[in-house]
Amino acid sequence: MSAVPDDIAADFIIEAQEILDRLGEQLVSLEQAPEDADQLNAVFRGFHTLKGGAGFLAIHAMVELCHAAEDTLGKARSGEITLLAQHFDAAQQSLDYLQSMLDAVSAGREPTHAPPALIAQFDAHGAPPVIATPVAAAAGGGDLISEDEFEHLLDALHGDAAPGAKALPASPSPAAASPAAPKAAAAAKPAAEVEHTVRVDTKRLDAIVNLIGELVLSRNRLKTLRTRLRDEELDRAVSTLDIATARLQSAVMRTRMQPVGKVFSRFPKVARDVARSLQKEVDLELIGAETELDRNLVEALADPLVHLVRNAIDHGVESPALREASGKPRSGHVRLSAQQEGDYVSIEVQDDGAGIDPERLREKAREKGLIDAEAAARLSTDECLHLIFLPGFSTKAEVTDISGRGVGMDVVQSRIRELSGTIQIQSELGRGSRFMIRVPLTLAILPTLLVQAGEHVYALPLARVVEVLHAPQTSLGWFDGRAVLDRRSHTLPLIDLRRWLGVEPSPAALLTVVLLQAGEARFGLVVDQVRGREEVVIKPLPRALRGLPGYAGATLIGDGRMALILDVDGLRASD
Repeated sequence: MSAVPDDIAADFIIEAQEILDRLGEQLVSLEQAPEDADQLNAVFRGFHTLKGGAGFLAIHAMVELCHAAEDTLGKARSGEITLLAQHFDAAQQSLDYLQSMLDAVSAGREPTHAPPALIAQFDAHGAPPVIATPVAAAAGGGDLISEDEFEHLLDALHGDAAPGAKALPASPSPAAASPAAPKAAAAAKPAAEVEHTVRVDTKRLDAIVNLIGELVLSRNRLKTLRTRLRDEELDRAVSTLDIATARLQSAVMRTRMQPVGKVFSRFPKVARDVARSLQKEVDLELIGAETELDRNLVEALADPLVHLVRNAIDHGVESPALREASGKPRSGHVRLSAQQEGDYVSIEVQDDGAGIDPERLREKAREKGLIDAEAAARLSTDECLHLIFLPGFSTKAEVTDISGRGVGMDVVQSRIRELSGTIQIQSELGRGSRFMIRVPLTLAILPTLLVQAGEHVYALPLARVVEVLHAPQTSLGWFDGRAVLDRRSHTLPLIDLRRWLGVEPSPAALLTVVLLQAGEARFGLVVDQVRGREEVVIKPLPRALRGLPGYAGATLIGDGRMALILDVDGLRASD
């Protein structure tokens, strides 16, 4: 690699990653419609731009591989060849190698060259194409670009360059010669319409978010003091501060938001690769890619979603022959969708495959000793479906490279819970399955319901609260040694928070019960008092409580006291 400024190299890494993410989706679309000239041009430009930037940085391995892809795509653009399955396979494999090369560059290592067989696969006749040897940052390097041209490349990647815009100088190969648009094309846009962006280190954004969190805590404290002091002037000042804090909080949070499309863009390639390895036919539909989430959540959701999509194709979608035999289209359908719902975002992975047999899950869990026969017999259909989240649970008869439903699904659920989210399942035999994830827009500030047990205050994630109700002690029943409440023809199990904490339960004649949602199940939490809703800033648990079930974090509330944030799933499981 050449000695170039660190900031230029860092910019290239960021932009190259965005190009790679887009190329996976673009290649799948082109394979489905090879006659689409616009998509072919977009894929060509992607490899061409990567080659230009890599050439400027003298990343020879990337230049070599991108040139091979670009050369074949250029011949397809000119009508010299028709793209074949081998070309698409080679292009998709090249993305994996380019990703490894980019990771090496990010880590300061010299990338490894792609196998010669892969480069040869790009040639329509099986013979390796003639590849120009990249020259280091010296005069006359055909694959290299100047620093000014590189800066223009980075500007273009932000969206200012339209399809067919100025192509950067590449190798002398005829396939790489693109028509250049006037340099002033972007400048022709009226100044008022030009969007200006500034790169900001994410650590700075995180620091600002932390400061906003402290401001929110101070605001909550002042609001509590306001009710005690009852001073009209103070009341107006606190109200003004409250409004300004809310606006500032919203503005800062928006700077951290990213569309889930940043993650969704990789799934067409994932679906294609998995389907081909299993000899299945699958159409992937993406909906709501523009839905925005906190960038930390977008990145954290990537692995769970990959697992769910792979499982939908592996265990959900049947083989083409089986689908035809059952009257279904040969090609299976998997839908990945996202939409905002208030302070939360719902993400769903749905397939039209064979569905999940709850009775088979019940039997498998019993056979593996994950649940005893008596408990298994009492499970409802929905509870049976959630057995796949038990550690070590699987219904798959043989192990393959593709994770089956149940293999690692406990990890998926744990990861979603770490994000203060929930995951639920719906399935119908012969019709398919649907996995529904719900996560907050941001993890920095959490809407909660404050409750009291004894002298201590606890916070419950508001997303898990269904309703608050009151019930006389005399209305309680008992089942399997635990208190239950008949609620709208359903038996609702109760957990007394004081008893769970190891404190003598309240002797009150009228119980205050917070109805909570845990997966498909609901239960009631008996508390002494409900204090109301409050936005809290999540802090790490005290060292003595780390690892204990039922606790998700800590926070400071308006009266200055520390309150523990309860983990609803852990609370129910540990009772």
